[in-house]
Amino acid sequence: MDWKQKITYKYNTADTLEKLIGINVILFILTFVFRTLGFLFQIPADFFVEWLVFPKSLLEFAYKPWTIFTYAFMHSGIFHILSNILILYFSGKFFLTYFSGKRMLNLYFLGAICGALIYALSYNLLPAFSGTGKSYLIGASASVMAILVAVATQAPNLQVKLVFLGSLKLWWIAAFLVVLDVVQIPMSNPGGHLAHLGGAGIGYLYTTQLNKGNDIGSWLQSFTDWFAEFFQPKTKKSHMKTVHKNSKNKKSASPSRTDNQKKIDKILDKISKSGYDSLSKEEKDFLFKAGKDM
Repeated sequence: MDWKQKITYKYNTADTLEKLIGINVILFILTFVFRTLGFLFQIPADFFVEWLVFPKSLLEFAYKPWTIFTYAFMHSGIFHILSNILILYFSGKFFLTYFSGKRMLNLYFLGAICGALIYALSYNLLPAFSGTGKSYLIGASASVMAILVAVATQAPNLQVKLVFLGSLKLWWIAAFLVVLDVVQIPMSNPGGHLAHLGGAGIGYLYTTQLNKGNDIGSWLQSFTDWFAEFFQPKTKKSHMKTVHKNSKNKKSASPSRTDNQKKIDKILDKISKSGYDSLSKEEKDFLFKAGKDM
């Protein structure tokens, strides 16, 4: 298998979380490629970033409406993207244990939208931001906070082991980051921290409503389906014949689904009592696969 085949195979087998991280990394690299070219040829190179980041000006947003999504894949520096990717990977793995990849994608965009709206309203309505010049929102933090708070709301007592800190409950970590954002608003990057809080708020609302049977992200499904399909590899059409299952097969599938649900409930009870780390590898793998099919 050559390197092209390895890359293709890795891409084909990547889950939603890995693809989200990959898109963030690719756009980050492109940002600095354009900046390098601009420096070498002494030409303006910021157009790439300015075309994708979210502006505080509603007039500017009116002719760049896509920025309400695209800013959530852009980053300003290496520490900015590293911190977001680490938290996204950490919280995303847990999220996929309880929810599907489609719901992760929906929430990622919901977090971006909510963060951008809070940012725009703050800069245009609050006295603290009056007289501020041009300003732009950049980074995946609002989306990342949405995913972290969503899974912390679903499994607040999930035990997470951190280096030097030992075992902590997931909701402690989420609460600490939310409080940190509140505290830092008067100090630096107030618009960014307000956007983070917007993402955290929608993450909490998403899970609480989902547990009541209301999917507040369902209206985004057609867009996220298109987005996911856009990044799917093109496959050749199969010439194999379609085999239709008869009614007997349908009936026989029902008990296995019931058995799977019972097994999922048993594992979730074990998590709530003893934490995620108490699960065996087999239980973790089963829950991960079941979460993808939800």
